[in-house]
Amino acid sequence: MDVQGTVAEGFEPVREAFIRNFEARGERGAAVAVYRDGVKVVDLWGGVRDVDGTEPWAVDTAQVVRSATKGVAAAVPLLLHQRGQLDLDAPVGTYWPEFKGAGKERALVRHLLSHRAGVPVLDRALTVEEAADGTSGARAVAAQAPAWEPGTDHGYHAQTYSWLLSELVRRVTGRTIGRWTAEELARPLGLDLWIGAPAEEAHRIGRIGPVEEPPTAAGGGLKLRPKRSVAEAYRDPESLTRRAFGAIHPLPDENDPLYRAAELPASNGISTARALARFYAATIGEVDGHRLFAPATLTLARTEESAGPDRVLVVGTRFGLGYMLHGPASPLLGPGSFGHPGRGGSLGLADPESGIALGYVTNGMRKGVTADPRAQALVRAVRSAT
Repeated sequence: MDVQGTVAEGFEPVREAFIRNFEARGERGAAVAVYRDGVKVVDLWGGVRDVDGTEPWAVDTAQVVRSATKGVAAAVPLLLHQRGQLDLDAPVGTYWPEFKGAGKERALVRHLLSHRAGVPVLDRALTVEEAADGTSGARAVAAQAPAWEPGTDHGYHAQTYSWLLSELVRRVTGRTIGRWTAEELARPLGLDLWIGAPAEEAHRIGRIGPVEEPPTAAGGGLKLRPKRSVAEAYRDPESLTRRAFGAIHPLPDENDPLYRAAELPASNGISTARALARFYAATIGEVDGHRLFAPATLTLARTEESAGPDRVLVVGTRFGLGYMLHGPASPLLGPGSFGHPGRGGSLGLADPESGIALGYVTNGMRKGVTADPRAQALVRAVRSAT
């Protein structure tokens, strides 16, 4: 396998794991980057740019990272809080009066970030055009009655997270979340990362698509199957699981330039692996003179807000304010690490204790929601190197 890029001394296991993903785990095209104490120590890419193509992955290839976008988007309200512009313990209705209806008066800003707001589903799914128009999603979640009393339980807001955060940020700042991210995160840090891809960057963005898990070789070990309750939840059209992931119907074409241009911070961010790793590195320390999170904000990001059986994902999950925390559904670098995967593959994370930040992007989408085997192989390799 022809892999391009560089690896610092001691991080050779990451290159080996990256190559192994192509040889044994069905990888088509991908990139991984790692920072340690604000310095880039791994920057690798390989395979093809498009999952269904032959053009090589280039040094600047970017991909849709699905829910890994949530980790970037979560930094926006946390930084607004850090700057004194947003109270995490205020009712959402303080900033967005229309949201108070239908039994959501007690929903707090922190509930939006920790998947406790109670609105992971919509009574009527939005069309792709409505989801992307900047207004219909906000109206829909504001009018939606909660599936549980806000603050009393948690369930992954797979799609509605887009409109909850977008509208909150717009009400507080007067800017869209895509514009705020571009001006306050991407530009100062030099990130090739967008929530709402500019047309002039289209030539860099690869096509994503499904890839099948390679069969387990004879004697290669036990192949795990999903628990029956999880499988049933994904099959049942009336379950919170199916309805949460189906809040946009029909499912969008994620390779459509019009979809990529929308600002959907739950699902359609576009990034290089290098940008994801650099972003997370700046949340835990200084990167070329820039640091995002003050110590108190970093504590908020990785302090447990939600834990236990997830009403949507069915399995147990742990969340801080906007970030998945180390646990069975998201085994990150260590007990204090935090980050966010994207359904099917991508991953961004940081571990303050080791000073490590990692970004992984791929064009080959697997079926799993969390703990993708390719991403986890890279995490294990990083762990072994540190």
